[in-house]
Amino acid sequence: MRLEFLKMHGLGNDFVVLDGVRQQLALTPEQLRYLADRHFGVGCDQVLLVEKPTRPDADFRYRIFNADGGEVEQCGNGARCFVRFVHEVGLTDRREIRVETRGGIIVPRLEADGSVTVDMGVPRFQPQEIPFLHDDDVIIYNLDVADEMLEVSVVSLGNPHAVQVVDSVEAAPVAAQGPLIEEHERFPQRVNAGFMQVVDRHTIKLRVYERGAGETLACGTGACAAVVAGIRRGLLDSPVRVGTRGGDLTIVWGGAGRPVLMTGPAVTVFSGVIEL
Repeated sequence: MRLEFLKMHGLGNDFVVLDGVRQQLALTPEQLRYLADRHFGVGCDQVLLVEKPTRPDADFRYRIFNADGGEVEQCGNGARCFVRFVHEVGLTDRREIRVETRGGIIVPRLEADGSVTVDMGVPRFQPQEIPFLHDDDVIIYNLDVADEMLEVSVVSLGNPHAVQVVDSVEAAPVAAQGPLIEEHERFPQRVNAGFMQVVDRHTIKLRVYERGAGETLACGTGACAAVVAGIRRGLLDSPVRVGTRGGDLTIVWGGAGRPVLMTGPAVTVFSGVIEL
């Protein structure tokens, strides 16, 4: 099988993006892992597949596959690249589109300056919606990780996140704690682990250990989750600039029942063809 693709990134969180509108694609987990492999394939954190929608209120369907070949619900940096992709390959000329994901409908918009704003939907906090094994919705949970009790906030932006506040993201034990939090028994579908340093009420620094991908240079839904968690904990005020290792995002959230808006760049690196 001969595949054309674009290699794209959002703040260093990188993707192989495929057009499944003009052709039908059914890639196996092995093929997805091969595409994502940085030594033998193209190399990426996630493979993104653009398809025709399955519901009448959407313009496209957006599918996300992590580097381990598993399909996940949502990817914020990928959503921004999605918008640039459908414009660059001529699938639409609309600046704002409705996109169907496993995590629900999102509404990304291509701005005049080339950045992309994505309506990521309303965050969810009920443990059963995340899912997280706990009876009540509270702002801070105690999570036992390797005999250390961590304080985390859990939130879903279409995919699950556990966010903790740290004194310094540079010194945070991301490599040690990240995999343990990701696979923690209280998260039946695993979880993205966020490490947030509060700089001031409108600025944070963030590192995220992502499900199925490990630590990435940036995580869009992780940035949204961290800001939402920080506002709920009384530490932050909207808007918030999120500094990641790959660059900055701006997150706006108006509070309970309101959608989260994420603005940041999306960049095309190169186009290519690969034989599977």
